[in-house]
Amino acid sequence: MGIKNWFVKRPPDEVLGSKVLVCSLGAQFDELVQTDAEVYKRFYPSTVTAQFSTLGELTQAIGHRYDVVHIFCNVPPSGIIVDAEHRALTGTQIIEACCAANVKLLWVGNDNPPEGYIKNFKAQGKRINLVMTITRNGPKFSTFLDKLLSKMFAGDRLPLAWASLVPQAKGSWQEDLPGCIFFAGRGTAVLR
Repeated sequence: MGIKNWFVKRPPDEVLGSKVLVCSLGAQFDELVQTDAEVYKRFYPSTVTAQFSTLGELTQAIGHRYDVVHIFCNVPPSGIIVDAEHRALTGTQIIEACCAANVKLLWVGNDNPPEGYIKNFKAQGKRINLVMTITRNGPKFSTFLDKLLSKMFAGDRLPLAWASLVPQAKGSWQEDLPGCIFFAGRGTAVLR
């Protein structure tokens, strides 16, 4: 991408130089944070990593206006996330914090049962793309993330990139993908 590309008039939801936060609530996800951050850094050099012990630290960091927040946290069947100080937030409250900070994509990157997502990650009517991981499927997650980010960085909107990698028909190809729930609430966003 040359310097001329910075001066081209773009649609309002296209971001050049997307800012990415790859973070965790607790230390148990350190290896996954580093693994996924390395994939993001190939496309988005301003990717930063962080480990938070409290939900207050997390929501404060979200307020720094990242375009992507890729988080690792335990989501129990209640959908209520609890930190080391026993403070709690629902997934919906985290989604709302992301929307207030103009985050375009919130991704929960670690394995969690779908019940918690269904119960307390309400994104309906919210202007955000949301991916909730049920199973990473081992190293296949990194391959999928790399392919998805490559398409997005090339200019595909997330729903289009997702659909090209995850056809909605059953088949053996599903064995090569992570299990995720995807909500496209900001389908016009382009993250470069």
